[in-house]
Amino acid sequence: MAKALFITGTGTDVGKTFVTGLIVKKLKDSGRNAAYYKAAMSGNERRPDGSLIPGDAMYVKKISGISQPPDTMCPYLYEAAVSPHLASRMEGNPVQMDVVKQGYEKVCRTYDYVTMEGSGGILCPVCFDEEKLWLEDIIRGLHLSCLLVADAGLGTINSVVLTTEYMRAKKLPVKGILFNRFHPGDPMEEDNLRMCEYRTGLPVLACIQENDPELSIDAEQLASLYE
Repeated sequence: MAKALFITGTGTDVGKTFVTGLIVKKLKDSGRNAAYYKAAMSGNERRPDGSLIPGDAMYVKKISGISQPPDTMCPYLYEAAVSPHLASRMEGNPVQMDVVKQGYEKVCRTYDYVTMEGSGGILCPVCFDEEKLWLEDIIRGLHLSCLLVADAGLGTINSVVLTTEYMRAKKLPVKGILFNRFHPGDPMEEDNLRMCEYRTGLPVLACIQENDPELSIDAEQLASLYE
């Protein structure tokens, strides 16, 4: 069975997919058999034949260079750029936990390191009709530990600490923080790093600059976070 890790964020648009792509790339470039998985993707474009393009999956595949077929990366695709629970209410095909689990286990049987990306922030509702399913339920149901992606800029102390404390209260293991859109030498962002480490007790594992081609973390250290 593969080792796996879940990537969540302090909210939407913090760069989870970009950072996840760099994580998968680091694993792949170090010779590891790496894969990507996501329970549900919203905001996807359509092909001329009407089928949906799994945008996040295609981006991760491109940036990481993995050969994994895109149709194994996500069981639920939606066009509307809203949370999965609302997108499925608008378009049909609501998320079911057993389908997500089956797809995840299939990927785990084929690859050695599976990086699973969340939708939005930790409180993202995934389904709220046929069953009540939140992102945290998927993390818990798949028995995953997490890394937290945050924007390095203004307001991140509040969002990082609140997200971390919520996850701990819900017994969701958090192993570290990744700061995205970081500007080395910026006094505020450097202080944000120190304050987030102080208030959460978590290490900042990497600081990623805009359009960084590599993740500044040793491949062995990264791989050791997977369980």
